[in-house]
Amino acid sequence: MSYERESIRRMEGYRYGEQPDDPEVVKLNTNENPYPPSPAVATALGAFDAAALRRYPPAKSDAFCRVAASQLGLTTGEVVVTHGGDEALRLAFTTFVDPGAVFSMADPSYSLYPVLARVQDCRIESIPLAEDWSLPADFSARVNRVGARLTCIVNPHAPSGVLLGVDTLARIVGEIEGVVLVDEAYVDFVNPALGHDVTPLIREFDNLLLLRTLSKGYSLAGLRFGFLLGNPNLLEPIATKTRDSYNQDLLAQTLACAAYADGTYARRTWQRIRDARDLLLQGLVELGFRAPPSQANFLLAVPPADWAIGAHSIYEQLRARRILVRHFDTPRLGGMLRITVGTPEQNSLLLDALREIGKGDHAAQE
Repeated sequence: MSYERESIRRMEGYRYGEQPDDPEVVKLNTNENPYPPSPAVATALGAFDAAALRRYPPAKSDAFCRVAASQLGLTTGEVVVTHGGDEALRLAFTTFVDPGAVFSMADPSYSLYPVLARVQDCRIESIPLAEDWSLPADFSARVNRVGARLTCIVNPHAPSGVLLGVDTLARIVGEIEGVVLVDEAYVDFVNPALGHDVTPLIREFDNLLLLRTLSKGYSLAGLRFGFLLGNPNLLEPIATKTRDSYNQDLLAQTLACAAYADGTYARRTWQRIRDARDLLLQGLVELGFRAPPSQANFLLAVPPADWAIGAHSIYEQLRARRILVRHFDTPRLGGMLRITVGTPEQNSLLLDALREIGKGDHAAQE
């Protein structure tokens, strides 16, 4: 006998990117930062008093909220800490979307969104993106037409890396009647010359949530530390009702404070990744690949048109060479590869492998 809810029985769970045990594998498939976290994290870890673990941690992660609010020009009431960005998403569904109500999203997007929607047993309105990965002109109207209680927009977009500007986001948030969560998991990698900063909009719109994480920009994917920014009234039910009690342990809070306070170190790694992103894109283009302009730490690459083999075969051949990239078996993305920007050495190994694969493909055609 199965005891699970019928809606859970019918759904598919989230498909994680492959996590190999072998440290020698070139891992360019889950958008992790290729550089270690700030040395301040190791210092804080070494100084951590294990005896403090006998007590429950600060329930609201107050110290981190103060650090984040200070750096972002906000108040602590505009920050809520979560157990990674994924808990932030789950909390948005739990708090704002009734079972049977409508959740809306762009398509394609982060593949966890529809999973969480099905767990909440709500209806999904998927709105296809344009060919250039931009939102369609009637996006807000379609969201409002179905009465969506929550809309998620990942920006920079995943999996393309394309960035929506602040003015565009402000217009969309102002038009949509429900809650809008802008998922900024990759915002740290945006070129600073663009002056992109959505944070001031949370004081202009009371229906806007911003999701941030330390997984990508701060090299702490293994720590699972995220946070939400928003109007205090919007955050209040999350902070006091739907969030798990003591949702971040004391060690995580301590290390997150150390990492986030050392913005100088983090910004240096972001610039190294931006530089490597430009060189990787150049190398892919020279091989005949196409990719939209990315402001994230990954590229969405379309294989050369004159290669007889497609994206899935390239993915498999790279995997055989112990190089992991991401392939999504979906209609819109099946012919593409999402490639995380690694270190210059990792990126060179990838490009060398692609050259070998391309030569082998041409030789097979002859």
